[in-house]
Amino acid sequence: MHRAVHALLAFGLVLCLAAAPRVASAATLTVLVGDDQAASAEFVQQLRTGQPASGKFELVRIGAGAPAAEPASTDTEPAANTGVRTRSLRTASDAGLTVAVGTAAARAALERPGAEPLVLAMLSRLDYETLKTASPAALRRGDRRVGVLLRDPAMADQLALVNAVLPQKRRLGVIATPESEPLVRELQRAAQNASPAWDLQVEIAPDARSLAAALRALVPRSDALMVLPDLIGDSQAATLSVLHAGAGAGLPVFGASEGLVRSGGLAAAVSTPGQLAQQARQLGQKVASAGSTGNSPLVEAATPATVRINATVARGLGLRPPEERELTERLAAPR
Repeated sequence: MHRAVHALLAFGLVLCLAAAPRVASAATLTVLVGDDQAASAEFVQQLRTGQPASGKFELVRIGAGAPAAEPASTDTEPAANTGVRTRSLRTASDAGLTVAVGTAAARAALERPGAEPLVLAMLSRLDYETLKTASPAALRRGDRRVGVLLRDPAMADQLALVNAVLPQKRRLGVIATPESEPLVRELQRAAQNASPAWDLQVEIAPDARSLAAALRALVPRSDALMVLPDLIGDSQAATLSVLHAGAGAGLPVFGASEGLVRSGGLAAAVSTPGQLAQQARQLGQKVASAGSTGNSPLVEAATPATVRINATVARGLGLRPPEERELTERLAAPR
Protein backbone atom coordinates (compact mmCIF):
# COMPACT_ATOMS: atom_id res chain seq x y z
CA MET A 1 0.00 0.00 0.00
CA HIS A 2 2.74 2.46 0.95
CA ARG A 3 4.69 1.65 -2.20
CA ALA A 4 1.56 2.24 -4.31
CA VAL A 5 0.93 5.62 -2.68
CA HIS A 6 4.54 6.70 -3.20
CA ALA A 7 4.34 5.58 -6.81
CA LEU A 8 1.19 7.63 -7.42
CA LEU A 9 2.73 10.72 -5.78
CA ALA A 10 5.88 10.35 -7.85
CA PHE A 11 3.84 9.94 -11.02
CA GLY A 12 1.86 13.09 -10.20
CA LEU A 13 5.06 15.05 -9.58
CA VAL A 14 6.46 13.95 -12.93
CA LEU A 15 3.27 15.11 -14.66
CA CYS A 16 3.49 18.55 -12.99
CA LEU A 17 7.14 18.98 -13.89
CA ALA A 18 6.49 17.90 -17.47
CA ALA A 19 3.59 20.30 -17.85
CA ALA A 20 5.35 23.36 -16.38
CA PRO A 21 7.72 24.08 -19.30
CA ARG A 22 4.86 23.88 -21.79
CA VAL A 23 2.81 26.45 -19.82
CA ALA A 24 5.76 28.83 -19.52
CA SER A 25 6.72 28.54 -23.18
CA ALA A 26 3.15 29.30 -24.29
CA ALA A 27 3.24 32.79 -22.72
CA THR A 28 3.55 35.05 -25.77
CA LEU A 29 3.77 38.80 -25.99
CA THR A 30 2.62 40.05 -29.40
CA VAL A 31 3.47 43.67 -30.19
CA LEU A 32 1.86 45.59 -33.05
CA VAL A 33 3.64 48.76 -34.15
CA GLY A 34 2.63 51.09 -36.97
CA ASP A 35 5.35 53.75 -37.10
CA ASP A 36 9.12 54.19 -36.95
CA GLN A 37 9.24 56.97 -34.37
CA ALA A 38 12.04 56.88 -31.82
CA ALA A 39 9.57 56.81 -28.93
CA SER A 40 7.83 53.73 -30.34
CA ALA A 41 11.17 52.00 -30.92
CA GLU A 42 12.22 52.66 -27.31
CA PHE A 43 8.86 51.38 -26.06
CA VAL A 44 9.16 48.16 -28.08
CA GLN A 45 12.77 47.63 -27.03
CA GLN A 46 11.82 47.90 -23.36
CA LEU A 47 9.01 45.38 -23.85
CA ARG A 48 11.38 42.96 -25.57
CA THR A 49 14.06 43.37 -22.90
CA GLY A 50 11.54 42.69 -20.14
CA GLN A 51 10.12 39.53 -21.75
CA PRO A 52 11.02 36.42 -19.68
CA ALA A 53 13.34 33.94 -21.37
CA SER A 54 10.63 31.27 -21.12
CA GLY A 55 8.18 33.36 -23.14
CA LYS A 56 7.88 34.35 -26.79
CA PHE A 57 8.10 37.83 -28.29
CA GLU A 58 6.44 38.46 -31.65
CA LEU A 59 6.56 41.74 -33.51
CA VAL A 60 3.94 42.68 -36.12
CA ARG A 61 4.67 45.73 -38.25
CA ILE A 62 1.62 47.55 -39.60
CA GLY A 63 2.10 49.20 -42.98
CA ALA A 64 1.59 52.97 -42.98
CA GLY A 65 -2.11 53.64 -43.39
CA ALA A 66 -2.96 49.97 -43.97
CA PRO A 67 -4.46 47.44 -41.52
CA ALA A 68 -2.14 44.69 -42.66
CA ALA A 69 1.23 43.48 -41.51
CA GLU A 70 4.38 43.01 -43.54
CA PRO A 71 4.80 39.57 -45.07
CA ALA A 72 5.73 36.95 -42.52
CA SER A 73 9.33 35.81 -42.31
CA THR A 74 10.11 32.13 -42.83
CA ASP A 75 12.08 30.17 -40.28
CA THR A 76 15.21 30.40 -42.45
CA GLU A 77 15.04 34.14 -43.02
CA PRO A 78 16.95 36.45 -40.65
CA ALA A 79 14.58 38.55 -38.56
CA ALA A 80 14.84 42.32 -38.67
CA ASN A 81 15.26 42.31 -34.89
CA THR A 82 17.12 39.55 -33.09
CA GLY A 83 14.70 37.22 -31.36
CA VAL A 84 11.68 38.74 -33.08
CA ARG A 85 9.51 36.91 -35.59
CA THR A 86 7.33 39.06 -37.84
CA ARG A 87 4.15 37.23 -38.80
CA SER A 88 0.90 37.81 -40.64
CA LEU A 89 -1.63 39.94 -38.79
CA ARG A 90 -4.44 37.47 -39.47
CA THR A 91 -2.61 34.32 -38.39
CA ALA A 92 -4.09 32.63 -35.33
CA SER A 93 -1.87 32.81 -32.27
CA ASP A 94 -1.62 31.46 -28.75
CA ALA A 95 -0.51 34.92 -27.57
CA GLY A 96 -1.02 35.59 -23.90
CA LEU A 97 -1.11 39.37 -24.42
CA THR A 98 -1.18 41.74 -27.37
CA VAL A 99 0.15 45.29 -27.08
CA ALA A 100 -0.58 47.80 -29.86
CA VAL A 101 1.79 50.78 -30.02
CA GLY A 102 0.31 53.98 -31.43
CA THR A 103 -2.89 54.91 -33.22
CA ALA A 104 -2.45 52.93 -36.45
CA ALA A 105 -1.55 49.78 -34.54
CA ALA A 106 -4.49 50.29 -32.18
CA ARG A 107 -6.94 50.44 -35.09
CA ALA A 108 -5.46 47.27 -36.60
CA ALA A 109 -5.49 45.47 -33.24
CA LEU A 110 -9.18 46.22 -32.71
CA GLU A 111 -9.95 44.63 -36.09
CA ARG A 112 -7.80 41.59 -35.34
CA PRO A 113 -9.60 38.34 -34.47
CA GLY A 114 -8.80 36.53 -31.26
CA ALA A 115 -9.76 36.68 -27.61
CA GLU A 116 -6.36 37.35 -26.03
CA PRO A 117 -6.18 40.41 -23.73
CA LEU A 118 -5.29 43.59 -25.59
CA VAL A 119 -3.48 46.75 -24.42
CA LEU A 120 -3.58 49.88 -26.60
CA ALA A 121 -0.56 51.99 -25.66
CA MET A 122 1.15 55.29 -26.56
CA LEU A 123 -2.20 56.97 -27.33
CA SER A 124 -3.09 60.54 -26.51
CA ARG A 125 -6.42 61.18 -24.78
CA LEU A 126 -7.76 62.57 -28.06
CA ASP A 127 -6.54 59.49 -29.97
CA TYR A 128 -8.54 57.34 -27.57
CA GLU A 129 -11.65 59.50 -27.87
CA THR A 130 -11.45 59.13 -31.65
CA LEU A 131 -11.18 55.34 -31.33
CA LYS A 132 -14.20 55.28 -29.01
CA THR A 133 -16.25 57.05 -31.66
CA ALA A 134 -14.96 54.98 -34.58
CA SER A 135 -14.89 51.50 -32.98
CA PRO A 136 -17.21 51.37 -29.94
CA ALA A 137 -18.15 47.72 -30.42
CA ALA A 138 -14.55 46.55 -30.85
CA LEU A 139 -13.56 48.22 -27.59
CA ARG A 140 -16.37 46.46 -25.70
CA ARG A 141 -16.30 42.94 -27.14
CA GLY A 142 -17.64 40.41 -24.70
CA ASP A 143 -14.93 37.83 -25.41
CA ARG A 144 -11.89 40.09 -24.98
CA ARG A 145 -10.76 42.56 -22.34
CA VAL A 146 -9.08 45.77 -23.51
CA GLY A 147 -6.77 48.07 -21.60
CA VAL A 148 -5.80 51.58 -22.75
CA LEU A 149 -2.59 53.26 -21.61
CA LEU A 150 -2.51 56.98 -22.37
CA ARG A 151 0.92 58.44 -23.08
CA ASP A 152 0.41 61.58 -20.96
CA PRO A 153 -0.12 61.98 -17.19
CA ALA A 154 -3.61 62.72 -15.90
CA MET A 155 -4.64 66.36 -15.65
CA ALA A 156 -4.82 66.02 -11.86
CA ASP A 157 -1.12 65.10 -11.80
CA GLN A 158 -0.18 67.96 -14.10
CA LEU A 159 -2.17 70.37 -11.96
CA ALA A 160 -0.46 69.00 -8.85
CA LEU A 161 2.88 69.97 -10.41
CA VAL A 162 1.70 73.53 -11.03
CA ASN A 163 0.51 73.72 -7.45
CA ALA A 164 3.85 72.43 -6.11
CA VAL A 165 5.81 75.03 -8.10
CA LEU A 166 3.39 77.95 -7.62
CA PRO A 167 1.62 77.30 -4.28
CA GLN A 168 0.45 80.91 -3.94
CA LYS A 169 -1.11 81.18 -7.41
CA ARG A 170 -4.59 80.07 -8.42
CA ARG A 171 -5.30 81.34 -11.96
CA LEU A 172 -4.30 78.92 -14.71
CA GLY A 173 -4.72 79.87 -18.36
CA VAL A 174 -5.26 77.30 -21.11
CA ILE A 175 -5.54 77.68 -24.88
CA ALA A 176 -7.57 74.81 -26.37
CA THR A 177 -8.96 73.76 -29.73
CA PRO A 178 -12.58 72.63 -30.26
CA GLU A 179 -11.34 69.02 -30.43
CA SER A 180 -9.75 69.38 -26.97
CA GLU A 181 -13.08 69.26 -25.09
CA PRO A 182 -12.35 65.92 -23.31
CA LEU A 183 -9.04 67.29 -22.03
CA VAL A 184 -10.63 70.56 -20.91
CA ARG A 185 -13.38 68.69 -19.04
CA GLU A 186 -10.78 66.55 -17.27
CA LEU A 187 -8.77 69.64 -16.34
CA GLN A 188 -11.89 71.43 -15.11
CA ARG A 189 -12.72 68.50 -12.82
CA ALA A 190 -9.17 68.46 -11.47
CA ALA A 191 -9.25 72.22 -10.89
CA GLN A 192 -12.56 72.02 -8.99
CA ASN A 193 -11.38 69.08 -6.86
CA ALA A 194 -8.09 70.74 -5.90
CA SER A 195 -7.79 72.22 -2.42
CA PRO A 196 -7.99 75.14 -2.74
CA ALA A 197 -9.66 75.06 -6.15
CA TRP A 198 -7.99 76.56 -9.20
CA ASP A 199 -9.52 79.38 -11.22
CA LEU A 200 -9.29 77.90 -14.70
CA GLN A 201 -9.27 80.37 -17.60
CA VAL A 202 -9.93 78.80 -21.02
CA GLU A 203 -9.77 80.35 -24.47
CA ILE A 204 -10.61 78.44 -27.65
CA ALA A 205 -8.48 78.89 -30.76
CA PRO A 206 -10.13 77.15 -33.72
CA ASP A 207 -7.15 77.80 -35.99
CA ALA A 208 -3.63 79.24 -36.03
CA ARG A 209 -4.88 82.70 -37.05
CA SER A 210 -7.02 83.00 -33.92
CA LEU A 211 -4.27 81.83 -31.55
CA ALA A 212 -2.72 85.27 -31.09
CA ALA A 213 -6.06 86.89 -30.24
CA ALA A 214 -6.87 84.10 -27.77
CA LEU A 215 -3.51 84.60 -26.05
CA ARG A 216 -4.02 88.35 -25.80
CA ALA A 217 -7.34 87.74 -24.04
CA LEU A 218 -5.96 84.99 -21.79
CA VAL A 219 -2.62 86.32 -20.54
CA PRO A 220 -3.95 89.22 -18.39
CA ARG A 221 -6.28 86.80 -16.54
CA SER A 222 -3.62 84.18 -15.75
CA ASP A 223 -0.83 83.53 -13.25
CA ALA A 224 0.51 80.66 -15.35
CA LEU A 225 -0.19 78.98 -18.70
CA MET A 226 -0.57 75.28 -19.53
CA VAL A 227 -0.04 73.66 -22.91
CA LEU A 228 -2.39 70.71 -23.39
CA PRO A 229 -1.35 67.54 -25.28
CA ASP A 230 -3.64 68.43 -28.19
CA LEU A 231 -3.27 70.01 -31.64
CA ILE A 232 -1.56 73.02 -30.04
CA GLY A 233 0.78 70.91 -27.94
CA ASP A 234 1.60 68.75 -30.99
CA SER A 235 2.41 71.81 -33.11
CA GLN A 236 5.85 73.30 -32.59
CA ALA A 237 4.77 76.66 -34.01
CA ALA A 238 1.67 76.88 -31.80
CA THR A 239 3.62 75.82 -28.70
CA LEU A 240 6.27 78.46 -29.39
CA SER A 241 3.53 81.09 -29.67
CA VAL A 242 2.30 80.17 -26.18
CA LEU A 243 5.86 80.18 -24.83
CA HIS A 244 6.57 83.61 -26.34
CA ALA A 245 3.35 85.02 -24.91
CA GLY A 246 4.23 83.64 -21.49
CA ALA A 247 7.78 84.98 -21.62
CA GLY A 248 6.58 88.43 -22.70
CA ALA A 249 4.20 88.64 -19.73
CA GLY A 250 6.51 86.99 -17.20
CA LEU A 251 4.23 83.93 -16.88
CA PRO A 252 5.54 80.38 -16.39
CA VAL A 253 4.36 77.78 -18.89
CA PHE A 254 3.70 74.14 -17.94
CA GLY A 255 3.10 71.07 -20.08
CA ALA A 256 3.59 67.32 -20.43
CA SER A 257 6.70 66.99 -22.60
CA GLU A 258 10.43 67.42 -22.17
CA GLY A 259 10.50 69.22 -25.51
CA LEU A 260 8.37 72.02 -24.08
CA VAL A 261 10.78 72.46 -21.16
CA ARG A 262 13.78 72.55 -23.48
CA SER A 263 12.03 75.16 -25.63
CA GLY A 264 11.37 77.55 -22.73
CA GLY A 265 8.61 76.05 -20.60
CA LEU A 266 9.14 76.10 -16.84
CA ALA A 267 8.19 72.52 -15.92
CA ALA A 268 6.59 69.32 -17.17
CA ALA A 269 5.49 66.00 -15.68
CA VAL A 270 6.51 63.29 -18.14
CA SER A 271 6.81 59.54 -18.60
CA THR A 272 9.48 58.13 -20.90
CA PRO A 273 8.61 55.44 -23.46
CA GLY A 274 10.60 52.94 -21.42
CA GLN A 275 8.61 53.74 -18.30
CA LEU A 276 5.37 53.53 -20.27
CA ALA A 277 6.37 50.06 -21.49
CA GLN A 278 6.70 48.86 -17.90
CA GLN A 279 3.29 50.33 -17.08
CA ALA A 280 1.82 48.64 -20.18
CA ARG A 281 3.01 45.26 -18.91
CA GLN A 282 1.39 45.89 -15.53
CA LEU A 283 -1.84 46.99 -17.21
CA GLY A 284 -1.75 43.84 -19.33
CA GLN A 285 -1.59 41.72 -16.19
CA LYS A 286 -4.61 43.56 -14.76
CA VAL A 287 -6.57 43.09 -17.96
CA ALA A 288 -5.66 39.41 -18.22
CA SER A 289 -6.63 38.70 -14.61
CA ALA A 290 -9.97 40.46 -15.05
CA GLY A 291 -11.17 37.87 -17.56
CA SER A 292 -13.66 38.38 -20.38
CA THR A 293 -16.39 40.34 -18.65
CA GLY A 294 -17.46 42.57 -21.51
CA ASN A 295 -16.88 45.71 -19.45
CA SER A 296 -15.64 49.01 -20.82
CA PRO A 297 -11.88 49.27 -21.46
CA LEU A 298 -9.65 49.73 -18.46
CA VAL A 299 -8.11 53.15 -19.07
CA GLU A 300 -4.99 54.42 -17.29
CA ALA A 301 -3.15 57.70 -17.68
CA ALA A 302 0.63 57.59 -17.72
CA THR A 303 2.22 57.61 -14.30
CA PRO A 304 4.24 60.86 -14.11
CA ALA A 305 7.56 59.16 -13.47
CA THR A 306 9.76 62.23 -13.91
CA VAL A 307 9.51 66.00 -13.49
CA ARG A 308 11.62 68.27 -15.67
CA ILE A 309 12.47 71.86 -14.69
CA ASN A 310 14.09 74.53 -16.86
CA ALA A 311 16.41 76.17 -14.30
CA THR A 312 17.25 79.06 -16.64
CA VAL A 313 13.58 79.95 -17.07
CA ALA A 314 13.01 79.65 -13.32
CA ARG A 315 15.82 82.12 -12.60
CA GLY A 316 14.51 84.51 -15.22
CA LEU A 317 11.08 84.47 -13.56
CA GLY A 318 12.58 84.95 -10.10
CA LEU A 319 11.35 81.50 -8.97
CA ARG A 320 13.08 78.89 -6.85
CA PRO A 321 11.09 75.70 -7.42
CA PRO A 322 11.90 72.48 -5.56
CA GLU A 323 14.42 70.10 -7.10
CA GLU A 324 13.22 67.74 -9.83
CA ARG A 325 13.62 64.70 -7.56
CA GLU A 326 11.52 66.28 -4.81
CA LEU A 327 8.79 67.26 -7.25
CA THR A 328 8.79 63.76 -8.73
CA GLU A 329 8.33 62.27 -5.25
CA ARG A 330 5.48 64.68 -4.53
CA LEU A 331 3.63 63.63 -7.65
CA ALA A 332 4.15 59.95 -6.84
CA ALA A 333 2.75 60.37 -3.30
CA PRO A 334 -0.94 59.49 -2.73
CA ARG A 335 -3.26 62.51 -2.77
